[in-house]
Amino acid sequence: MKYITSTLACVAGMTLATYAVTADKPVDTTKPAAATATKSADGFDDPVVAKGKNFEIKKSKLEDAFVVYKANMNPKAPPITDDQRSTVKSNLLDRLIFTELLLAKGTDADKKKAQEDTEKYIVDVKKQIGSDTVFEAQVKSTGMSMDQFKKRAFEQNLCEIVLDREVKPTIKISDADVKKFYDDNPAEFEKPEQVRAAHVLISTLDKDTQQPLPPSKKAEKEKLARKVKARADKGDDFGKLAKEFSEDPGSKDKGGEYTFPRGQMVPEFEAAAFSMKAGQVSDLVETRFGYHIIKTLEKMPASKVDFAKVEPRIKEYLTSQEFQKKLPTYFEKLKKDAGVQIVKAG
Repeated sequence: MKYITSTLACVAGMTLATYAVTADKPVDTTKPAAATATKSADGFDDPVVAKGKNFEIKKSKLEDAFVVYKANMNPKAPPITDDQRSTVKSNLLDRLIFTELLLAKGTDADKKKAQEDTEKYIVDVKKQIGSDTVFEAQVKSTGMSMDQFKKRAFEQNLCEIVLDREVKPTIKISDADVKKFYDDNPAEFEKPEQVRAAHVLISTLDKDTQQPLPPSKKAEKEKLARKVKARADKGDDFGKLAKEFSEDPGSKDKGGEYTFPRGQMVPEFEAAAFSMKAGQVSDLVETRFGYHIIKTLEKMPASKVDFAKVEPRIKEYLTSQEFQKKLPTYFEKLKKDAGVQIVKAG
């Protein structure tokens, strides 16, 4: 099935609010204001580029946003031209303004919830990655410090809470709308052949650097993997083996289980899982992650997903579509109410 999900903004990509920045949608013709020259911490001019009721945005903040934007571009994308630079900065400024306007509407309760969501998000990501060091390195690669990342994650969560309260209640999706989408888009709900399998991963990568272990350490890992394999062959509970020995943070606590179609796992893993009958346990399967002992639990043929199972997801998707349509009008109202004035995106 081609899963339909709401588009969530990426913290590292400078999406502090859900309002989309696109190359062909520059900021509107809000009346420019006179620039106010101030000094930054290093003594250089740091003029105000936009301001409104109880807030102002300085050039340095816009430049920081542009640095993060470039750091998160596709490495294969062509360099930004001078014309594109102006448009991107205009859109980033629009984004920064929208964020300021939304943050100003956050209540104490909103801020408390946003902080809780941020802390949970960071814990979950670290758990999924399996290493604080690797997580911090990935954050650094986005062009942000850890403090900046946490601040932007908090701001994004607070913006989304405000938008959920102010915009989503105005959206009405009927049962008929949901059923029509299901009937009109049959290909979206085709469920390919899948397999439910569990595995124990004995990693051959260094936990912190994610680089391959030296041969002597790898040999020790293989020896351990063969011991786990022997216990699985004797009939030990496979889920318990995964919880005890697996070094895959994404599945360890679930007894090593994954359900997946073809094309989602590394080739060696996929080939083994799909080739076995339900109940079979593989020999050691080596991938770039390490040694896997895989048990195929269930094989599921291709089918169409029942409407009842996807109805909530379709409604969420249609709500998201209407939500995006309403944002520009809502943004314009916020700017008007706050008397926003734009100097220049830089």
